[in-house]
Amino acid sequence: MAAQLSPDEKLHLITRNLQEVLGEDRLRQVLQEREVRVYWGTATTGKPHVAYFVPMSKIADFLKAGCEVTVLFADLHAFLDNMKAPWELLELRTKYYQEIIKAMLESIGVPLEKLKFVKGTEYQLSREYTLDVYRMSSMMTEHDAKKAGAEVVKQVEHPLLSGLLYPGLQALDEEYLKADAQFGGIDQRKIFTLAEKYLPYLGYAKRAHLMNPMIPGLTGTKMSSSEEESKIDLLDSKEDLKKKLKKAFCEPGNIQNNGILAFVKYVLFPLRGGFSIKRDAKWGGDKVYTVFEEVEKDFAEELIHPGDLKASVEEALNALMEPIRKKFQTDELRKLTNSAYPPTNTKGAGKGAKAGGDDEELAPSKLDIRVGKIVSVEKHPDADSLYLEKIDVGEAEPRTVVSGLVAYISQEELQDRMVLVLCNLKPQKMRGIESQAMLLCASIEGEPRRVEPLDPPEGSTPGDRAFVKGYEAGKPDERLNPKKKVWEKLQVDLKISEECVAQWKDNLLMTKLGQITCKTLKGGNIS
Repeated sequence: MAAQLSPDEKLHLITRNLQEVLGEDRLRQVLQEREVRVYWGTATTGKPHVAYFVPMSKIADFLKAGCEVTVLFADLHAFLDNMKAPWELLELRTKYYQEIIKAMLESIGVPLEKLKFVKGTEYQLSREYTLDVYRMSSMMTEHDAKKAGAEVVKQVEHPLLSGLLYPGLQALDEEYLKADAQFGGIDQRKIFTLAEKYLPYLGYAKRAHLMNPMIPGLTGTKMSSSEEESKIDLLDSKEDLKKKLKKAFCEPGNIQNNGILAFVKYVLFPLRGGFSIKRDAKWGGDKVYTVFEEVEKDFAEELIHPGDLKASVEEALNALMEPIRKKFQTDELRKLTNSAYPPTNTKGAGKGAKAGGDDEELAPSKLDIRVGKIVSVEKHPDADSLYLEKIDVGEAEPRTVVSGLVAYISQEELQDRMVLVLCNLKPQKMRGIESQAMLLCASIEGEPRRVEPLDPPEGSTPGDRAFVKGYEAGKPDERLNPKKKVWEKLQVDLKISEECVAQWKDNLLMTKLGQITCKTLKGGNIS
């Protein structure tokens, strides 16, 4: 197919659905002479999840465009990144990545014989490469190295020197793999610009860089291997897949930070050329879409129900995952999986204990939850399903909060109501307006979904602090680090008791005046 394409057609395939391309002119020049050599690297750390289908679908595009594609299993990088892969597990995790990624590529019909698979340690321990690492370290500033790795290398209070080496090694990979372009996520942009700056200092050519968007996970934030609630593992059962999709963030009409829609756009459309919504005839029956923008438009206008979208994506995902599940049912691959990712024993972990792995201690005292009073509420000008609320949380000015409560509670009921507000999330734009906090609600999934704002104790005033009983000590973070998914991890254990009382792991959520409650949603979740 690629031989029949013009250079412009090949360039279109190479660059479609990317968030950014650096050096497109260099790619255009190469295509006038020969096929482009692209490399994609993945550090062999946590288990790959379904978001990996996004780079897999781009690898399929590269091959259709005639590119020579190298897949790098960056085992040494995995160790350097704050030892996310312990040395004793490094080889096992690399083998797991090789098997799972080959299975993914086979499931979407990518011929493996057209790909080159390389392990980083096959060449990164050579005399020549090591000398280049020393040469680069004599030119690169600590500031540049730290800045380059900020979005990729795990950030800790006392960083290891290895994290500063990581970006330089990734830059050198472009030369040693003889690539014309490196492909990765937009979170690697600073490493890519570091490569463009420093490779010429060593006498090596500047490469092009192709960047995928980071698709949201199930909680509305970046899908992460380290955050169980945000991702679907490639080996999840059909039952687990259904359960996770059912809980996934997918507000009616809200197309922002919607991981379900993002998967349709960046995986299903490139691979299948379209998408089918399966639904009952009384709701319009099945509908086939050939343009993603029409799916997005219909969802924004609430012509597609979140339940129908999730069910249709579930069916498509099962079709992609079933060949991978079957391959990993063999004794050999089951043993490999358990050896590369041994289960963590968390029994007996009391207060103050780590939950296992390399996660830092998480305590609910990190959350800045306050009593607020809604002083005004109106419809979002660009989204019928969203309210804009001004909420007094005890500060000089009320905070602007965007919430998806239109379907559940009227403006009149919200006006002047006392509520609970999470105040230290990173502000996020929702349909063009920045939301500066999150209004906390109880909810129960089902048809229909039921949602109620939490109620502070009688006599509360704006700015009163909420806390979990037994965790009164500790100061809330000024702003929760979105990379560490503090809220997402703590939120999993926030529930409503059978007495309609808010709790975290069976500990009361309260203010100095008493318990925080909701009116009717026994056993609900808090989000």
